[in-house]
Amino acid sequence: MERIIHACEEHVDMAIDDYVNEFEEAPEVLKDEVTQCHYCQHKAVYVIKKPEEFC
Repeated sequence: MERIIHACEEHVDMAIDDYVNEFEEAPEVLKDEVTQCHYCQHKAVYVIKKPEEFC
């Protein structure tokens, strides 16, 4: 599984669960209305990804 998951409103909870189960860390959830949902053909609303490291 990639460290970036694009999800629509319906699948955002599933995407977060999948990310946590795969990588055992909390993801960063940001707005994303450019791509397609990883789980269906709808437009993505969120991107679930590895958190950015802060300096």
